[in-house]
Amino acid sequence: MKEPYLLTAAALAAAYRARSLSPVEAVQSCLGRIKALDAHLQAFIALHETEALLAAEAAHKALRAGYDLGPLHGVPVGLKDLVAVQGKIWTAGSKIHLHRRAPYTATLAQKLMAAGAISLGKLHTVEFAFGAWGTNHHLGTPKNPWKPQGHYTPGGSSSGSGVAVAARMLPLALGTDTGGSVRIPAAFNGITGLKVSYGRISTHGVEMLSPSLDTPGPMARSVEDAMLMYLAMRGPDPQDPATLGLPADDPAASLHLGVRDLRLGRIDLGDCGCAVDAEMAAAYEDALLSFARLGAKIITVKLPQTLAELAALSQILAGEAYGAHGDLAEDPDSPMGPATRARILSGRISVKDYLQLVWRRQELTEAYLAAIEPVEALILPTTPHPAIPLADVDESGGPSILTRPINLFGGCALALPSGMSGDGLPLSIQICGRAYAEALVLRIGQAFQRATSWHELIPPAL
Repeated sequence: MKEPYLLTAAALAAAYRARSLSPVEAVQSCLGRIKALDAHLQAFIALHETEALLAAEAAHKALRAGYDLGPLHGVPVGLKDLVAVQGKIWTAGSKIHLHRRAPYTATLAQKLMAAGAISLGKLHTVEFAFGAWGTNHHLGTPKNPWKPQGHYTPGGSSSGSGVAVAARMLPLALGTDTGGSVRIPAAFNGITGLKVSYGRISTHGVEMLSPSLDTPGPMARSVEDAMLMYLAMRGPDPQDPATLGLPADDPAASLHLGVRDLRLGRIDLGDCGCAVDAEMAAAYEDALLSFARLGAKIITVKLPQTLAELAALSQILAGEAYGAHGDLAEDPDSPMGPATRARILSGRISVKDYLQLVWRRQELTEAYLAAIEPVEALILPTTPHPAIPLADVDESGGPSILTRPINLFGGCALALPSGMSGDGLPLSIQICGRAYAEALVLRIGQAFQRATSWHELIPPAL
């Protein structure tokens, strides 16, 4: 058998039930991997070793006694440090909260634990989750495991989550996506990341950045694993009204149905409004050909504006971030990173300007939905280019032009590895669906991963 840290969540679950592996062995294997690599990669901000081992022993005994909580029972996970876990460090990536301890546990963490998942610790994030490169001025920037001897961008804001999953420190991690913060680190690190529809997963106990855009989501090595984590976390929560009254879905029932006769949209990359790297563009076209070979109908879609123009509506995000953290940003004595402070202060806008942006968002959402009406999902590159050297980062911009519109329109999207650059860096596509179409985007992603092997690649230097 492979080393346990190499196994997916689904494979771990199968091994537990075959009694060829125990949760204790799996957790010990992942902890060993973390200790071997994390001093260099810096994915974790806090490791919960003692608690994880005790939970693994309990999970093992429960399984042997016939108490099975489901496919995540005994599976290691990591939590982005925006998520409250009672008594544990809760920094939100900020030096301001360096010693803060959570007074309660977030609903999504409660649900993961109820499903038997075992948290190994808290993972690094961009300060207050406001940044797509993955940089953190005070608490440190994780290193992209595909270039461990250099320092390449891990993607953000769920930087530690992307690095930890890609480096095989654990099979699953929790991210959050406000403008691409699950999908961009998934893309840069060569893993799978699901941006869920607004309200699918409770944000109670998750540090807020933008209340109308924040969506927690799974980061995994495969579509199947992402689905398992999504199923554990989704559902209504009285403490988060956005989760109530949403349409039900059953992604497990349709996961293996394939894409034959599905209508999938493509765009001319000139309509992105930004330069798309040649290798990323080639991988995008190759992915579309793969879908066509699988029986999908590929239809070119003309969006009402370029993706860059649509992304400009993210001033809504900045305005809401100012509402959440503006007092700290305005205080010159607060130890806030300069890039984060600048982004938050850019949201110092009038109520009138904010409401006009909200109304414009509604108009463009209607136009966008009309444009994609002929297709069941839209296929896009996830980022314009692969990860770049940290030294080349321009904090005044970012790689989120292709991800932000999906947040603004309230849809869901799945980022998948789709190739490798000549420089040995992952390339990625995203499958973009309408609101509450998680089952469909997971189905499409599963078909792609059954036909390709990009998601199985491991950073060679590790």
